Amino acid sequence: MIEELKSLLTDAKAELESASDDAQVEATRIKYLGKKGSLSAVLRGMGKLSAEERPKVGEIANSVKAAIEEALERARSAVRDRALQADLSREKIDVTLPGRPQKVGHRHPVSLAMDDLSEIFARLGFHVADGPEIEWDVYNFEKLCFPPDHPARDMQDTLFLDQATLPEPPAGAPSPHQRILRTHTSPVQIRAMLEAKQPPVRVITPGKVYRCDSDITHTPMFHQVECLHVEEGVSMAHLRGTLDAFVKAFFGPHIQTRLRPSYFPFTEPSAEVDISHPLCGGKGCRVCKFTGWLEVLGAGMVNPDELTGVGIDPEKYTGYAFGVGIDRLAMLRHGVDDLRAFFENDVRFLQQL
Repeated sequence: MIEELKSLLTDAKAELESASDDAQVEATRIKYLGKKGSLSAVLRGMGKLSAEERPKVGEIANSVKAAIEEALERARSAVRDRALQADLSREKIDVTLPGRPQKVGHRHPVSLAMDDLSEIFARLGFHVADGPEIEWDVYNFEKLCFPPDHPARDMQDTLFLDQATLPEPPAGAPSPHQRILRTHTSPVQIRAMLEAKQPPVRVITPGKVYRCDSDITHTPMFHQVECLHVEEGVSMAHLRGTLDAFVKAFFGPHIQTRLRPSYFPFTEPSAEVDISHPLCGGKGCRVCKFTGWLEVLGAGMVNPDELTGVGIDPEKYTGYAFGVGIDRLAMLRHGVDDLRAFFENDVRFLQQL
């Protein structure tokens, strides 16, 4: 029996050394170490041995089993190594080829325009003020001198909120006024003046605003920035100088500005502000309807009633304010003719900017 065990080990090693894949290795394991394998068949004959022979044969059988298991591991490792070498020989890598570059993202053009505006006005002595996007109509309309029947208060223009779905207003909040999605960032001017209590006030208020609009030049959500300066001796000359400095810093030193009389409830007098078209240089083109000018924002001196409403003496202090759509400025800067392109997240569009 001892000779059978030694012969069995020799045969197993020879088969494992010639095995070319995992299937042959596994077949050899089952042949020699399986429940019905050769080793089990030999061991079943131990019952015929004497009591003195059994321990010796059992010890040799265990060593044969261990040797076969060790040979199995070596065979498996050899098969894996040969397979790896075969793969490497078939799939050679040219390390001299350039790698595939990773595309790096960048700031959205509207965000870049907002950052540029904040930096420009910071150099002019203004700081950024912020306010809630869910606003009270007393701040959005009433304190800005909008009469009760003004068209801007209509459902066609303003997004009103269902009061039943809103949490209880905080202590000291205006009541019983309606809450809305703010239609401009001018309410932040009111909050800034109430917070400051007395001038000087020099703030800009960039942020999101909401209106019932949707076409190539309007979206339900867009971005505005308001500028407010209240102090003793402020005049239209200061407004014109600030506007001119802002436009030249944003679009370039060749851009000209002009003011035309207009009307806004919260400014008196009021003006529409035009700039020479950045693309045609004021020479005239289809975009500017061959006038050379584009209307970009509204401006004016702060209405004395607005100052009175926030506790500022209009006999002592004056101020100017103006507001502009940040998305429109970005459109003009990049020559985009459809505002909706900024909100569709089309990578092909964003990569051009």
